[in-house]
Amino acid sequence: MEIFKFFDAYSIRARLFPAIIAAAPALAALALMISWKTFGLSNMIASLGLLVMLFAIADFSRARGRKIESKIYEEQGGIPSIVMFRRNDQTIDSHSKERYREFLAGMLKVAMPSPEEEHENQSAADVFYGQCGVWLRQNTRNSKVFPILFGENVTYGFRRNLLGVKHFALLLNVLVVAICILMLWHMSWDIEAPLGSKTTLVLIVAVAHAAYMIFAVNRNAVFDASRAYGRELILSCESFLVQSKTPARKTPARKSVSKIESSSPPPGQT
Repeated sequence: MEIFKFFDAYSIRARLFPAIIAAAPALAALALMISWKTFGLSNMIASLGLLVMLFAIADFSRARGRKIESKIYEEQGGIPSIVMFRRNDQTIDSHSKERYREFLAGMLKVAMPSPEEEHENQSAADVFYGQCGVWLRQNTRNSKVFPILFGENVTYGFRRNLLGVKHFALLLNVLVVAICILMLWHMSWDIEAPLGSKTTLVLIVAVAHAAYMIFAVNRNAVFDASRAYGRELILSCESFLVQSKTPARKTPARKSVSKIESSSPPPGQT
């Protein structure tokens, strides 16, 4: 579809899809009630309105999702990628996390908090873990190199943004249902008529949509996705550790290089 050209892969799945789901009853009504046999001025206006509406809802869902995000983290004890890096959290084994801390401390060129320092001042240690998370997010943006992490990030973004637009979606749902009921009432509830059958179909979509938004879209689903993403973000350290241990392949042009140079890390690694 042409509309997808305005979005990148993340935006399509984590921002546009929540907007489409939020507006599903309205989109169903628009698709069924307007005749698409000929493309006239009304169809052009409807298509333009649809594009603008999806952009607006996608932007609104992202803004609302980010606002809800901080509240969810506060309720659940903090940002998952920070919480899981703490020494008192057992989500990831302690030996692996110690290797990750040493590696990230070297990358950041800062001192790693000792167990005693962390025990005495968890907030100060969390500042370090927050810096680790920032470094990892900035260096794992290549979705082809980190496909699992990208997938977890998309799932989290999708759930967060959909939760952000939940109330708006339900309100829009109620509005569409009210309009459909009024239309059926004016048609004396003749659901066998072409327009009546289309209106009934929109009502079915609205009921299914409301059930999904009420029961499937919630804070726990968002937090579960954020923990899955946070865990994968920390585990991405393994990729960097493997790279740092992989020796550079010698080329003919490098055979005469001194031993000191040949023992240095390859370009882009520290």
